[in-house]
Amino acid sequence: MKTNYLFPHVCKKIGWIIFIPVLVLVITGLFVEFEFPFLKGALYKADFGNNNFTDELIDILFIVSALFVGFSKEKNEDEYISKIRLESLMWATYINYGILILCILFIYGTNFLYVIVYNLFTFLLVFIIRFYFILFKSNKIQNHEE
Repeated sequence: MKTNYLFPHVCKKIGWIIFIPVLVLVITGLFVEFEFPFLKGALYKADFGNNNFTDELIDILFIVSALFVGFSKEKNEDEYISKIRLESLMWATYINYGILILCILFIYGTNFLYVIVYNLFTFLLVFIIRFYFILFKSNKIQNHEE
């Protein structure tokens, strides 16, 4: 099956190399506030000289690496994998917006802003987790049958 919309398979390796450490930084950032000193005022010296761009860099790296991991071709990309990918996208959409609806109902004020920011990441994270879980499960079943 021809899939022009996916990244080449090599992007998956690059994505995992970036994704794992960045995910650790994202999770760490939930509990401990940290900044890389060399990113202080790195982009805009005139108006934003006191700003540190650690958060922005981590966010961009997370999104790009998650896109590479989730949307790169598998070695043997076939219709079954395309089906799993599509179903995982559907599940990620349902879960992401389900969480958002609950947060709209129960979280207010400044905390809701944090929810919106983290909600940007939950879609890709849920998609990747479900997609690879189903692939792992189907490979395990296939290996067991052989």
